[in-house]
Amino acid sequence: MLLKDEVGMLQRIPLFSGVEPAKLKLLAFTSDRVSYGPGQILFKQGDEGDAAYVILSGTADILVDSESGQIKVAEAEPNSIVGEIAILCDVSRTATVRASGPLEVLRIRKDHFLRLLREFPEITIEILRALADRLSHTTAELIDARSGRD
Repeated sequence: MLLKDEVGMLQRIPLFSGVEPAKLKLLAFTSDRVSYGPGQILFKQGDEGDAAYVILSGTADILVDSESGQIKVAEAEPNSIVGEIAILCDVSRTATVRASGPLEVLRIRKDHFLRLLREFPEITIEILRALADRLSHTTAELIDARSGRD
């Protein structure tokens, strides 16, 4: 995949959709392209958050630990990003992410991501909007789930 293709992929991710292509090109250039086989772990719940991952192709299972074992709570598909919470909030990983089949990702290291935010503050606003939107959707899903239990 060419750099321009990686930029195009980043533009399709809500988190980066409002960011100028030149800035996304810098982000793609400083990121690593990584391939995983079925069942391979990108990161585990509780690990230090050192990178975010953009799914280029394939899918990944989002798993959380519970008393009865791991529970699949979501599936990450192409054009989605995983692991950004840990690097933005400086907390440990909130879930395990495992390749459900052949998987190709763009690994954005924490230091590069944070440097981009410092150098281009307008990116921070776009990211805040995308995260607020995601939080709103998650809250609505939780309300629906709770009302279904009552």
